[in-house]
Amino acid sequence: MGIQARTDYNSDGLDEDTFASSPLAQIQEWVDAALQQQEAKGNVPEPMAIHLATVDADGFPDVRTVLMRLLEGRGLAFFTNIDSAKGQQIRAQDHVAAALVWPSMFRAIRFRGVAVPVSREDVLEYHQSRPYGSRIGAWASAQSQVAATREVVHTAYRELEERFPDHGNVDDVPLPEHWGGWWIEPTSVEFWAGRRSRLHDRLRLTRTGSGDLSDLTAWTMERLQP
Repeated sequence: MGIQARTDYNSDGLDEDTFASSPLAQIQEWVDAALQQQEAKGNVPEPMAIHLATVDADGFPDVRTVLMRLLEGRGLAFFTNIDSAKGQQIRAQDHVAAALVWPSMFRAIRFRGVAVPVSREDVLEYHQSRPYGSRIGAWASAQSQVAATREVVHTAYRELEERFPDHGNVDDVPLPEHWGGWWIEPTSVEFWAGRRSRLHDRLRLTRTGSGDLSDLTAWTMERLQP
């Protein structure tokens, strides 16, 4: 039997004449709204989740979910084990796609662009801001590698707790060499707002100038058919 569920989307839509002062401002407006709705209603889990797509050596796409930790004019950034599958794929092919999706709000933002490494200083600052357990976890996991059992990772975690005990200091756990991050510097950004009868709003901005996301004049806006 086929899937028969239907939902008539009912967002506020998005018009060219009410678009924010820049792509960055519009992204931030929607991110803030998602954070506020999660706090008020609890129906936007992980508002900062990004669905990130890369391509492997055989040309097959891969997609997974990471968390947006930085948002600036140059783009959005996430942190990860750089030896993971995504890290290896990005080093081989730096063209990526990503999406912020908020189903309960009938909103999404799609990005296409280039992945650029985050500076080591910013990686260290983020690492030191994380809870102790997450810092230990960054050491314990050989991300994307095969694990014979769950206990393999748990054992590594316990050994690292002994190696780097928690004294409540930001430098209790040093920054692993394999921990880093990437900026997604967009060449195009699409804002999607679901509306009734599938008459969705889709505004695509394509970079045509030298400015970044904070400069609306650097982008050409087009409305796409839903």
